[in-house]
Amino acid sequence: MAAASNLRWVVLGLVFFASAINYADRQIIALLKPVLEQDLGWTNSDYAGIIEKFQLATACSLMLAGWFVDRVGVRKGYAWGVGVWSLAAMAHGVAYTIGHFTGARVVLAVAETVNTPAAIKTTTAWFPAKERSLAMGIVNAAPNLGAIFVPLLVPALALALGWRAAFLITGGIGFVWLAAWMVMGKRSDAVEEAGQVDVAAVEGARTPWLSLLGDRRTWAVAGAKFLTDMGWWFLLFWGPDFFHRQFGLGLGELGPPLALVYGLAACGSFAGGYIASRLLAAGVNVNLARKGVMLGGALLVLPIPLALGAQSYWIAALVLGIALAGHQAFSTNIFAFTADVFPAKVIGAVIGIGATAGTLGGLGIQTFTGWTLDNGGGYLPMFAIVAAAYLLALLWIHLWVPRIVAAE
Repeated sequence: MAAASNLRWVVLGLVFFASAINYADRQIIALLKPVLEQDLGWTNSDYAGIIEKFQLATACSLMLAGWFVDRVGVRKGYAWGVGVWSLAAMAHGVAYTIGHFTGARVVLAVAETVNTPAAIKTTTAWFPAKERSLAMGIVNAAPNLGAIFVPLLVPALALALGWRAAFLITGGIGFVWLAAWMVMGKRSDAVEEAGQVDVAAVEGARTPWLSLLGDRRTWAVAGAKFLTDMGWWFLLFWGPDFFHRQFGLGLGELGPPLALVYGLAACGSFAGGYIASRLLAAGVNVNLARKGVMLGGALLVLPIPLALGAQSYWIAALVLGIALAGHQAFSTNIFAFTADVFPAKVIGAVIGIGATAGTLGGLGIQTFTGWTLDNGGGYLPMFAIVAAAYLLALLWIHLWVPRIVAAE
């Protein structure tokens, strides 16, 4: 039992770093946007078009990714996903045209969709229900680690070695993770065989699509992800541009404020998981614990338009960071809600459906943002949409699942 207890934290660490690498590889293009525009002659609409195709490819692949992870199991599924997306990330470093970037971006999108269902399914398998919220909060904080270090690391790499080297070096990190994952897999065999891990979540299984699509809980997850992921995708891809436009920050100046934004977001993820776990441990029912934390997260996002009136980029970063902390607390409990109410063998498929909906929401706001900015508009419409989305998402969940009841 001690072996399983110790090894599960190693597994969680690997899942954490895979998720950090996943978002780092996504975010680099946003950080290098001003350099790429200058070097390759892009417009805002060109950039938005690349991101739109990335998110469309993601949306089209997520349900397939959930099926893939459920079918082949998390060990093989995760390995294939990280290997392919790392190659695609490195391919950006040898791209010269919009077509080249779009192709690399589409392959990256397809492969990276494995991460979310694999991460949630792995966490569900290795952690008991009473500890799962905290574990998912830790995993959900991982994107913020990538989002903190990328603004600090990538500008230095790009200024010293060029933007192509920045893509090649960061993409190659995935292969270091892949080697560690393969070593961990061999160590986990005995623990799985001893029945100390939920094998239904680790091994492959068939997906009952018709029953999942007819389940009100599936639609609760999907609608909430559609509404809330808009905010995350919007700030991930347009946050650096916001600071550049609003405060005139150059490539070498973006790191500190973005580090503050995503550092606060990481705190929100930990807090969302920890508070929910403490409430459940204190005997609060799962319905009140999940929805209460979601409400708190939604209220933190509500003031996000105040960033537009900030006199200092540090104040703007603080407002955006608090909003993303709210997003992460909300997101952690969407994932935990999914694990609460569905059996482990279908977690990948349900998360894939939800992530597909979230990506479609993100796709919509990317297109709207590019069009708004190219037609003389500012960031206010997008900030207003994000501000309202989380309260609407909580209402959506409550309408579809008035009372959350944990599955046996």
